[in-house]
Amino acid sequence: MGVAVGIFAHQEEGRIGPCLASLPLDRADTVFHVLVNGSTDLTVARARAAAGGRANVIVHDIAAGGKSRTWNHFVHDLLPGGEDAVICMDGDAEIVAGSIDALVADLAARPGAHAAAGMPVNGRSVEFYRQGLREERGLFGDLYALSGRFVAAIRARGLRLPDDLIGDDGLVAAWAHTDLGRDADWERERVLACEAAGFRCEAVSLWRPSTWRMQYKRMTNYSVRFFQNRIISDIMEREGVSGLPARMDALYGEWLPRFTPRPLPAGWFDRKALARMRASCRSSRQRAQRL
Repeated sequence: MGVAVGIFAHQEEGRIGPCLASLPLDRADTVFHVLVNGSTDLTVARARAAAGGRANVIVHDIAAGGKSRTWNHFVHDLLPGGEDAVICMDGDAEIVAGSIDALVADLAARPGAHAAAGMPVNGRSVEFYRQGLREERGLFGDLYALSGRFVAAIRARGLRLPDDLIGDDGLVAAWAHTDLGRDADWERERVLACEAAGFRCEAVSLWRPSTWRMQYKRMTNYSVRFFQNRIISDIMEREGVSGLPARMDALYGEWLPRFTPRPLPAGWFDRKALARMRASCRSSRQRAQRL
């Protein structure tokens, strides 16, 4: 029993220290899994230094990158089972004090809920995003919690996110809303907006070119996610969770002819996303031919 926290970190040598410093690492009832995936920088070394030898802070050096793949590994391979709650967060976020307790308490108070969203506390559009979470009951990958019962149901059914899915949060929210069913089973109240749980992210700054590069890459990923979500929505409407593929690129050949870039400025990133998806489609076909 207790709480497990998964901290997803890819090339976060500059942010993993502040991230871990924002967490209550000395809690005896909580195990912190630092999931360093596909990283070639100093993220592992700095995470281990920040862990300070604590037995309940486990730094995993995972060779393969990708958050959804790492989420699968965390949920199905690393968790022992029996947790009261499982919290997922990003290694570039800093968590507001008391957030873990707030998320766990909200889920305990609402036994019918499967997930609870942490709320952003900084950024120019912070109120827009907070209101969106209140109304739509989505999840941000920066910080959310799943009830232990819900995680046990995912494990029992062997459900996995597609390994190459961009963004675990959208699909996990859909699983929670539908109780691992189809879109027709959607219930808003199965996901909570936890007002007392919050996270801070590094903001884009005109004076820091590194944040420009980060945002440029992020915008291309958002475009890939936009197109992937169209595929996911179709599957969730027709088949539900049982129809999800092991990899999204296995379906690109069918879907790419239907996709066109949106008007600028989003269209600029859409073109880059579609080029990436076409390359992934070719790789998927080559893998299939080798089997």
